[in-house]
Formats: sequence, structure tokens, C-alpha cells
Amino acid sequence: MSSPSNAVPQSSFESQAIPTAVLLPTRPMYWSVVRELWENRSIYVAPLIAAGVFLFGFVISMVTLPRRMREVLALPWPEQHERLVQPYHFLAGLLMAVAFIVGVIYCLDALHGERRDRSILFWKSLPVSDFTTVLAKAAIPLVVLPLVTFVLTVATQFTMLILSSAVLAGSALPVARLWTELSLLHNSFMLFYHLLTVHVLWHAPIYCWLLLVSAWARRAPFLWAFLPPFAIAVLEKVVFNSAHFARYLGYRFTGGMEAMPFGTGSSSMYAHSHLTPWRLLGSPGLWLGLVFGAACLEGAMRLRRYREPI
Repeated sequence: MSSPSNAVPQSSFESQAIPTAVLLPTRPMYWSVVRELWENRSIYVAPLIAAGVFLFGFVISMVTLPRRMREVLALPWPEQHERLVQPYHFLAGLLMAVAFIVGVIYCLDALHGERRDRSILFWKSLPVSDFTTVLAKAAIPLVVLPLVTFVLTVATQFTMLILSSAVLAGSALPVARLWTELSLLHNSFMLFYHLLTVHVLWHAPIYCWLLLVSAWARRAPFLWAFLPPFAIAVLEKVVFNSAHFARYLGYRFTGGMEAMPFGTGSSSMYAHSHLTPWRLLGSPGLWLGLVFGAACLEGAMRLRRYREPI
């Protein structure tokens, strides 16, 4: 008589525990991205090192900051502005260049490396689809690296501004002038816009092409990624004496005028001008590039599904 009474609470407990386990989200995309960060620490270490080296040099240069500030204040306003913002713009350009290089190296090794070290056999045994895996790898250069660049650039620029203000205040020089010319909030917004338009949307087909080559090549993915475009450019020059393909590659790598946040003739990403997102959204180059990038990602997914370890 006692056994049935003991069985009822046990079955009741199991009926409550099973739905709870089923409802727990696994979040395969989130953990796939986290796994990439665990395995590729250069994604955030390289920009951190670049920012640290630049900040160290900036601190050393602050010995002469009061003298340089007096020289700048004697110049006309346009030259004053250029001189004051130059180190901050250089820092942003440096970190974006480092992030682009890290993204290129990462994409070329992302799918090739797991076949080379045969870890693909383990990852394929997990309940994670090729779609999720490739999409997580594409998220590194298209989402993670731009965010790391943005946060690190803003934090370093703010540190530089605080240190400069302390030195100028100790030398009885106008600190407010430095804050007014730099306009850190405005510059941060323009930096975010630049990263979104150029380093995410405009460079997306480049990263997707590199992922496709990484999934296809058995060896030397760097050569397979860059040698064919170079050969096409050379062949066009020899046969037709033109350089349309080479100009297009430069147009794609540099961002193109459609992806620039300002009108033609603006050389600075922080220039005081109006944003022109409609030029980018109405550009055929943007949409053709995104279609090409989607096709490359689809090809990378299929190749990962059927490619064997090297």
C-alpha cells in the first residue's frame, strides 16, 4: 500500500522537472560566438595592445604639451582645430586598421584552421548546425570587432582628454578650448556611423569572401584569397590596358564615396557636415556587395558540411 503513495510524488516531481529542462534556452549562436572569442584572443588583445602603445606614447609626449598648446593657440582657427584633433583621429584610424587586419587574418583561418587541426570532427559532433557556426564566425569581423574598436577608441580618447586637461590646467592654459574643439560626444557618434557603414556594411563582402576561401582551400588560403583578384587585375591591364577591376577593388577596400558619412570633398570622418545615409542606401554597390556576401556565406556553409579534415 505504501509503494503507490511513494510513486505519486516521484512522478509529480518528474512531470515538473522535464518541462523546466526543455524550456532552458541553449543559445547556440551566443555560445558559438563566445567560443570564437575563447579560441581567438587576438580579436581583442591586438586592439588593446595597439591602444596601450599609443596611449604610452601620448603620455610621454605630454611633456611638451603646454608648449605645443601655446603654438596652436597662435594659429588661425582651422589650423588650430586640425592640430588639436590630430592625435585623436590618428588613434581612431590606427585601431580601425588593426581591427581590419585582425578580421582578415581571422576569416582566413576560421574554417581552414578547424580542418587543419581536425577539431572539425569534434565540433561537428555537437548539436550546432553549419549555418550557426559560419554565421557566428562571420559575426566576429562584422559585429564583435567594430564594437571592440568603438568602445576601445572612445575609452582611450576620453583618457587622453582627461590627461591633457590635467596638464593644461596645471600650466594655466585654456582647458575648455580643448573640450570644445574635440566634441567627444559628436566624434563618438560619427565614429559609430563610420564603423557601421564602412567596416560592417561596405566591407561585409570582403570578409564573406575570405570565409568562403577559408572553407575551400586545402592549403595557403591567403594566396587563394588574394592571388586570383591580383591576377585578374594584371590580366586586364595586359590585355585591355585598363584598370577597372583594380579601381573597383580599391573602391571596395577604402569604403567608396557612398559609404562616407559626408559629402564629396570631406577628408575627415569627423568633419562638421551632414550625414548622408541615403547615398549609401541608394548605392547599387552596397546591395550587390551584400548579395555577393550572402552567396559566399551560403557557399562556406555548404563547403563546411562536406569538406573533410586536411
